[in-house]
Amino acid sequence: MVEKNSKTGKILIVDDNEDLLKAAKIFLKRHFQQVDLEKNPEAIPTLINNENYDVILLDMNFTKDVSSGKEGYYWLEKILEIDPSAVVVLITAYGDVQMAVKAIKAGATDFVLKPWENEKLLATLFSAMRLRETRLEVEDLKTRQKEINRQINNKYHDIIGQSAAIHKVFETIDRVAATDANVLILGENGTGKELVARAIHKNSGRKDQVFVNVDLGSVSETLFESELFGHKKGAFTDAKEDRSGRFEVANGGTLFLDEIGNLSMPLQAKLLTVLQNRRVSRVGSNKETNIDIRLVCATNMPLYEMVKENKFRQDLLYRINTIEIELPPLRERLEDIPLLATHFLEHYSKKYNKQVSKISDAAISRMQKHSWPGNIREIQHAIERAVIMSNSQVLQPEDFNLNAQPQAAADGDNVMLDQFKLEDVEKILIRKVLKKYNGNITQAASELGLTRSSLYRRLEKYGL
Repeated sequence: MVEKNSKTGKILIVDDNEDLLKAAKIFLKRHFQQVDLEKNPEAIPTLINNENYDVILLDMNFTKDVSSGKEGYYWLEKILEIDPSAVVVLITAYGDVQMAVKAIKAGATDFVLKPWENEKLLATLFSAMRLRETRLEVEDLKTRQKEINRQINNKYHDIIGQSAAIHKVFETIDRVAATDANVLILGENGTGKELVARAIHKNSGRKDQVFVNVDLGSVSETLFESELFGHKKGAFTDAKEDRSGRFEVANGGTLFLDEIGNLSMPLQAKLLTVLQNRRVSRVGSNKETNIDIRLVCATNMPLYEMVKENKFRQDLLYRINTIEIELPPLRERLEDIPLLATHFLEHYSKKYNKQVSKISDAAISRMQKHSWPGNIREIQHAIERAVIMSNSQVLQPEDFNLNAQPQAAADGDNVMLDQFKLEDVEKILIRKVLKKYNGNITQAASELGLTRSSLYRRLEKYGL
């Protein structure tokens, strides 16, 4: 006797024999959560696109061709094309061994004869259900492992600093990490928002699960739903295969939505709906999948001002900012510069096989007078460039492309323009506008009358 489990599992039976369908449902509905019947195989694609079936019982022969099994093979191929992890058990009245072998080779899980013995059918279905569970687990593990491997290759996992400002950030992380509260991280570009998000994940109950990072600033309006919610094969022109969205990949772990302030109002509405319902539907499918994520968001944009200007939804802001963490810019934690500089020096000396072992006190002093509008990312770039260009074991002030002006002057306040070359003035102006817009490249470029690419070239030129 097969052990009778509590009702679980969804079964689809496709057969043109109406009496068989009714008899099968009467028996199987006592053992499974859901038993759906279908006489017309043409309905198969619609059915499996709208429901996650654990097992599909498929007749080998329909009215067009009563004995060869060709129709069964055709629909088996179609099912596996739509859902490669589908578990299909073929049924037929003809006990042909060669047909059974061919069916298994074509991707069927098992083969049963009709009229069947109820207990044998039940045993076959329970075994097929376990196979389906295993396939889905393997698929999920592969997706998660790819994401984990990608994250392992990231070079910087730790937040470096010992200033009072950064210790305040550490204290907040300690308090919120163990909870599942949604966290909003605020700060200028380059202040380390992603590192804080990773630290929250690393110290949470989800630390052994995946951390998924999505840069919303780089996701186009047209691909937003596909990227975040996934899509079915054929849902649009370039949808060559089924794809899990970032919400599904992050299930059980942490989802980090960076640059959330860049979302348009329509996309904000779609995101809010998913966060409220905790369910996603892939593009091209009506099936909903429950999600269990820890949400962490970040932005360099003034969300509260944007709410007043009707550029950001207030209900979405309330949803994402249960806890806020504001990261200080580097100019407010100058005492951390020696630690950061040493960290990047060690890394790039090793990377480029250079015998650069120290940064002079004079160089550190010069660095502490710089305003660092690009924050940690800028100092990282400055150290990398200095290591590459230096021929000495000790980096000196002249190895850095930094001006020696006090911060107020570097920020563009009270600047005497006749003391500078044109390039110096341009550099100061770019810094000032970047500061005005909290590092937002699009807004800064518009203010300066430049394209984004032109501004990026100048940032690279001046090491900003």
